[in-house]
Amino acid sequence: MIGVLANMTVAEGKQEEFENVARDLMAKVKANEPGCLIYNLCKKRGSETEYTFMEQYTDAAALDAHGKTEYFQAAFPKLGACLAGKPELIVLDAIQ
Repeated sequence: MIGVLANMTVAEGKQEEFENVARDLMAKVKANEPGCLIYNLCKKRGSETEYTFMEQYTDAAALDAHGKTEYFQAAFPKLGACLAGKPELIVLDAIQ
């Protein structure tokens, strides 16, 4: 299994737009990607602008397929337009 943490800081005033795009993306991922076991957006406690996507995939092929979906390709620039800087991606290998 592969995990991904995508840490992002959203520009002040863009939180609602970011969350709406993310909710739509999460619904599509959960409905269409059986290889994606977890795909959740969380907001850091005590912060109004720091978010993390927590993701877990069955394997590298599932992670690769996720990035190639039409709905991810459509959401990515919309999410990016809400950010205050570059996201930090952490890719993790599960210990089993």
